[in-house]
Amino acid sequence: MEISAWWESLSLILKILWPIALIGSLFMVIQLILVLIGGDPDGGLDFDVDLDADGGVGFQFFTVKNLTGFFTLFGWVSIACIDSELSIGLSLFLGLVAGTLMMVAMAALFLSISKLAEDGTMQLKKAVGMQAEVYLPIPANQGGTGKVQFTFQGSYKEIDAQTTEAKTLATGSIVKITGIINNSILIVNRL
Repeated sequence: MEISAWWESLSLILKILWPIALIGSLFMVIQLILVLIGGDPDGGLDFDVDLDADGGVGFQFFTVKNLTGFFTLFGWVSIACIDSELSIGLSLFLGLVAGTLMMVAMAALFLSISKLAEDGTMQLKKAVGMQAEVYLPIPANQGGTGKVQFTFQGSYKEIDAQTTEAKTLATGSIVKITGIINNSILIVNRL
């Protein structure tokens, strides 16, 4: 059957659904190719609605990826239902449900992926109460800065330190971190 004859045989609703399904599929293939070659499939065209749940991680619902998935699934499911001789209303409803579920699934997937990201910012306030070893001598009475070394946030750190002790803390002394100055210098005292 010739394409023009096939097109003429379609009902009005199918003449609307076929372009939606085909254009959605084309955009989906383009996005897949862009992802595979390292491009940005959204191209900065996102219309993101951020719902600040889970500590500020955005739940992005209206994105180019999600809308492409919606229209692709809406079009194909509606066409399949109409071809299965379901009513037009039911077919469109099932297409809307399938498209919406696709958007929710994709948004949830990207939310889950974003939660896997690790914040590598060193938060020294979490070091208070930990033990460390003096690496470079620390002058008494906060008279200067030395260094301590310890394992912190999964890696070995050497951090500047001062002490309020009356005696200098020698290299190799075991100390306890009791405070922080300007989020960069530790206050330590002998154990």
